Amino acid sequence: MTQATVGVGIGADQLDTTDMVLNIGPQHPSTHGVLRLRLVLDGEVIVSAEPIIGYMHRGAEKLFEVRDYRQILVLANRHDWLSAFANELGVVLAVERMLGMEVPERAVWARTLLAELNRVLNHLMFLGSYPLELGAITPIFHAFRDREEIQSVMEEISGGRMHFMFNRVGGLKEDLPAGWLGRTRHAVAEVRSRLPVLQDLVHGNEIFRARTRGVGVLSPETVHAYGVSGPIARASGVDFDLRRDEPYLAYGELADVLRVVTREEGDCLARFECLLDQVAVSLDLADACLDRLEQLPPGPINLRLPKVLKAPEGHTYAWTENPLGLNGYYLVSRGEKTPWRLKLRSASYNNVQVLSEILPGCLIADMVAILGSMFFVVGDVDK
Repeated sequence: MTQATVGVGIGADQLDTTDMVLNIGPQHPSTHGVLRLRLVLDGEVIVSAEPIIGYMHRGAEKLFEVRDYRQILVLANRHDWLSAFANELGVVLAVERMLGMEVPERAVWARTLLAELNRVLNHLMFLGSYPLELGAITPIFHAFRDREEIQSVMEEISGGRMHFMFNRVGGLKEDLPAGWLGRTRHAVAEVRSRLPVLQDLVHGNEIFRARTRGVGVLSPETVHAYGVSGPIARASGVDFDLRRDEPYLAYGELADVLRVVTREEGDCLARFECLLDQVAVSLDLADACLDRLEQLPPGPINLRLPKVLKAPEGHTYAWTENPLGLNGYYLVSRGEKTPWRLKLRSASYNNVQVLSEILPGCLIADMVAILGSMFFVVGDVDK
């Protein structure tokens, strides 16, 4: 078999007799940043697909080893920049487990609330940007308006809009501002009231459904083989969510509110539906956390720590249900103020690698629809 690498100036006569090698990215409107896809095409059909990663690699795992446990947080919250609070959370849970530390109840419920608000921010971004990649510009305006409601209360409490830096080993940076719970409840209600707009605008659009129904089907067997997780896995019928199956924070007390959203179809439409329904569940969880925080008596939000924080010698693995899937930190300590090793297991890495399984056999026109439905952040791949 001969191949022609497609580029500027190649002759059309060659394309009739050879397979094409088409590079999508690393800078391309449909690649969510600097991801590169190397596609081999037979006419308009994808024969093979190879995700090529590494263009954003920052060596974060090595940088973890030369920073103390407070400084690590500023790096950890950046690999998935749409899930910053959840990224921080995994680190502090790992260190607290090593120290045998029990954080105040107020901090536990506040962390749960902020994790769900962060989940809503993450999902709304994809709910707006995915239709945009398919040619629908209006949904992203609605999604960003709703994001701004949550963004404003997150900014008020932490001072940050993307990289919140609000978690601390032992709790949170500081207590909740006066009146913040009420303003957050209003923001949650506003977002919930406008969810039907996105539902009707996107999910009810016959063109969107035609572009996504039955396209890019991912089987449960492939999900397990590649370690795919999060909304993508649940859209293929894999009913697994750490918040329910291995509860952390306050999720064990929220079992009556937490509903794990699943679908069976495993196509692009099912993945979008899971994301949309998950926003409603997260808003319900946020309301439940607000109710509990209003009932709690005043108390500390963190623990007093020594000036130099050292984790005891040993190792642990802390994983959380991040917005995009399973996020794990494997922490190895030799009793110093810096970790000897801190290995990151990110959700996006596995979710991107499975593209090599689902793209072959699809039309090149469907590639953008499939790629956009995989819901990944390139920084979460190129750790």
